[in-house]
Formats: sequence, C-alpha cells, structure tokens
Amino acid sequence: MRHAFVLCCSAALLGTFGTASAQDWTKSKWGPNDEIGAANYMTPELVVKAAGLVKTGKTYALGIPVDSTTPAYPPRAFKITIVQPGQAGIPGLGPSKMTYNDDIIEGWVGVGSQLDGLGHIGVEHVYYNGNKLADFADPTGLKKLGVEKIPPMVARGVLLDMAAHYGTDVVKEGTAFNVKEIEEVVKKQGVEIRQGDVVIFHTGWLSLIGKDDKRFGAGEPGLGVEGAKYLTGKGVVAVGADTWGLEAVPFETKNIFEVHQILLPMNGTYILENMNTADLAKDKAYEFLFVLGQPRFKGGVQSMINPVAIR
Repeated sequence: MRHAFVLCCSAALLGTFGTASAQDWTKSKWGPNDEIGAANYMTPELVVKAAGLVKTGKTYALGIPVDSTTPAYPPRAFKITIVQPGQAGIPGLGPSKMTYNDDIIEGWVGVGSQLDGLGHIGVEHVYYNGNKLADFADPTGLKKLGVEKIPPMVARGVLLDMAAHYGTDVVKEGTAFNVKEIEEVVKKQGVEIRQGDVVIFHTGWLSLIGKDDKRFGAGEPGLGVEGAKYLTGKGVVAVGADTWGLEAVPFETKNIFEVHQILLPMNGTYILENMNTADLAKDKAYEFLFVLGQPRFKGGVQSMINPVAIR
C-alpha cells in the first residue's frame, strides 16, 4: 500500500510550476480576501435548480464507514475508543441509574471519505489566493483557508461512470481521465457539466478495500492534468472520485500531485476523496442533488465527510 502513498502530499511543494509562473494564479478573481474559492459559484438560483432534480426522494450516502483498518495515506491512522465516564463500579448515575457511552477519536482527519480544503496543497509554499505558508499556517490551526470557512455545498451533482465507459468493474491504475474521455462519457450518458456543479468519477476502485488493500494503495485511476484544467474551466465547485487521491497514479509526468495543485491552489476547486459511488452507478444516477455540510473544524485542513446524493 505504501508504494504510492509514501509520496506525501507535501512533496507537491517542490516547485512543479516554477516561481515565475506561480505568480499568475496567486490573485483570486473573487478578490484579495477570498477564502472559499470555487464555492463562490454556488448561488441561490443554482441551489433551487439543483433541488428540482429530486424526483424519487431516494438518498445515497457517499461516505464510507471508517475504523482502524481503513486504508489511509501514510502516516495517517484512525482509532475510536468507547468510554463510560464516572460509572466504574456503580450500577448507574442518580436514582434512575442512568448510564451512557462516550467516544474518543484519535487520528488524522484525512482518513476515509474526505474533503480537501484550500489550505491543503500549495506550490512552493504558496496556497490559494497567494497565501504564503509562513503567514497563515500554525500548529494550532490555519489562520486562513480553514474548512470552517467553506459554506454548505448544495449543488447539482454529476456522476461520470468511467468503469462503464471502459467496460470493466475496476478501472486500471494509472488510467487518466482527460478531455477526450470526459467528453465521451458526458455524451454517452446524455448529461453536461455546468458552472456550479460537483463532478464525481466512478471507477470501482473503492471495491478493493478489504479485498486487495495492497493494490488499492499502490496506485489508482483518476483525473488527468488536462482533465483538471477542463473541469476548472467549466467552473465546477468540487471534483471527487471513489479513489484515495482523485488523480491518476502513477502520475502522467514526473510532477507530484499536479492535479491537486491545479484544483486547490490555482483554482480554489475542492477535492472529494473515497466517495462511495457504487449505488449511484448501479442506478445510472448521473444527475442528482448533492448536499454536504462538513464538520467545521476551525483552522482545519480537511474534514471527514458523508455527503448525500438525492434523486
């Protein structure tokens, strides 16, 4: 599992794009104080239109259950401990003998289904809207770009079934989805990608968890560099997949997590990882209402999430 995972996301700070070109994207079109990026594309009008997609009331949980065995990007880990505070040796609290359980979570936020915030990835220590690492990052929490700033995501969701496109249950690792592949699937499914959408790829990769964890972590199919530029040009709010890192691994070039760099710091486009897309694909649910209210960890880089798709 560590073959690809050990390429820590911080390696994306190795100057992939060079200092000169890095300055081209450091000013957000939403102004110097903007901290929410592509979430600005969401408008009340688009929310109303997205709500109109609900016809049957069927809901889909896009998050996966998480425990200590869930494969995660090293050195990330997760553990839950159940405790009964103040109840040892007694039948219960008060005359009614009330008892209760509480839980303690120890671990990393980037485990399981997750949202990558705009403070996650940078280029040469510069992040979305020109924010420099030394100016906003602190061990106690980000001073800017924290996930608590992200508004609720209520949008039109679009599923692109890449497994069906390639005629397989699990798309091969390293397969990159670029303009040609995306447009072919869009045409085949009879959908279109619009400004304000959340686009999610189904590859079947998540089905490897518990069956072939080694293969799951050693690579993945995913979004390609040109595909990322294409989607950000469309003005999507977020891009997700049923994979641990969204983009194709092995990478298309020598650049490390270049798709992450195009999406997060350069365009403010959010990333959704380990999305449970199997049931959506089974039902051919290519359009749906996407709803996400992530935990608002103040100064957080990421959030564990369970978005809901509604048809």
